[in-house]
Amino acid sequence: MRFQSAVVVVTGAAVGIGQAALMAFAREGARVVLVDRDRERGQALVNDLQRDGYEALAVGADVSDENDVRATIRQVVDRWNRLDVLVNNAGVYMQGDVTQTSLDDWERILRINVTGAFLCSKYAAPVMIAQKRGAIVNVASEAGLVGIKGQVAYNVSKGAMIALTRSCAVDLAGHGIRVNSVCPGTTATPLVEAAVNRADDPAAARRHLEQIRPANRLGTPEEIASAILYLASDEAAYATGAILSIDGGYTAQ
Repeated sequence: MRFQSAVVVVTGAAVGIGQAALMAFAREGARVVLVDRDRERGQALVNDLQRDGYEALAVGADVSDENDVRATIRQVVDRWNRLDVLVNNAGVYMQGDVTQTSLDDWERILRINVTGAFLCSKYAAPVMIAQKRGAIVNVASEAGLVGIKGQVAYNVSKGAMIALTRSCAVDLAGHGIRVNSVCPGTTATPLVEAAVNRADDPAAARRHLEQIRPANRLGTPEEIASAILYLASDEAAYATGAILSIDGGYTAQ
C-alpha cells in the first residue's frame, strides 16, 4: 500500500474525480479527509468508507472561505498531527465567452477554482514544512493548456491553477514538498454530465466531446485518480512543477 497511514486531504471529494481519488487513496492505506460543501453527501460517503474498515473523516467546508480552510486544516492536524497529501480538486464550471460572462460569475469561478486552491495550499504548507515533506496535487484541466471556446472564466481559472502549481513547486521544493498538477481532459463526471444535459441536443454534445480527441471517448474519474495517486506517491519523488495531461490526446493535436 503506497499510502499506508498517510493523511490525505481531498477537496471537492463528494463526487466525480475527487470521490474517485479519495476512494483510491483509502484503498492504498491512507487516512482520508473528504472536504466538500455538500456536507450530507460527504458524510454519507465517509460513513460507507468507515463501515468498510477505512479511516476517514468528512469536513463540510467552502474552500473559498479562509476561515473554513483554516479550521479544516486545524481539525486534520488536531486529529492526526500530520498532513501528507493535499489534493486541490474542488472546482466549478460555467460556459460563456468574455462578452457573456458577468463580473459576478467571473469572480465566483476564480474564487472557488483558484483562491480555494491557494488557501488550502497556504494552510497545508506550514504543516508539511514542519514535517519536512509532503505532496500537493492540483487538479487543473486541458482548458488550462489551450483555449477552449465559450468558457473563458473556467479556462483562465485552470491556467491560473497551473501557474500556482509551478510557483509553489519552486517555493516549496527546499522544504521537501512536491507540487504537481494533473490536467484531465473531459471526464464523465456529474459536472460534465450536467453541462452536456444543458445542451439543446445532449447526445450530439456528448459525441462532439468524444470525437474532438484522438482517443474518441471521455475519460473516467478512476483514470484521473490514478494519475493523482502517482503524482502524490514516492514513485514520482523527482517530479515537482510537473503538468501531467490525461486528456485522450486532446492537447497533443
